Amino acid sequence: MLALRVNCPPEYLVSIDLSMRVDRRNEPRPDVVVIRRKHADRSPVPVEDALLAVEVVSPTSTFRDMYDKAKVYAHAGVRSYWVVDPLQERITLTEYALGAGREYDQLTHTEYLFVTERPWKVSVDLPALTARRNDLLATDEE
Repeated sequence: MLALRVNCPPEYLVSIDLSMRVDRRNEPRPDVVVIRRKHADRSPVPVEDALLAVEVVSPTSTFRDMYDKAKVYAHAGVRSYWVVDPLQERITLTEYALGAGREYDQLTHTEYLFVTERPWKVSVDLPALTARRNDLLATDEE
């Protein structure tokens, strides 16, 4: 979320855990979402306002985040989708972009420095996040 906020244009808002209305049966809550600021006061936010949805994989959500939510977001027209996986030895980030037929095309999968221009210039230092996670886990074990 912090990496996305750095260069966020004023007309957009980066938020966490915000419901998006896809239809009467689907109201997903991405871990991080970029929406148009003009509808930030609505709950749930119309999915048409979402520029990017980010999911952070947990042991109980791997399949849902990698496949189920991706299908819902793609069908709804969310242009970009990121999956951050902290369960691997090194934290990974996979970037998807909406392609033909309302399906996501994988653009990037990395455990190193992630840099993109979508939705704007963003960089995420995944090795630093991995080191921070490992330090926190080591502290917890002491």
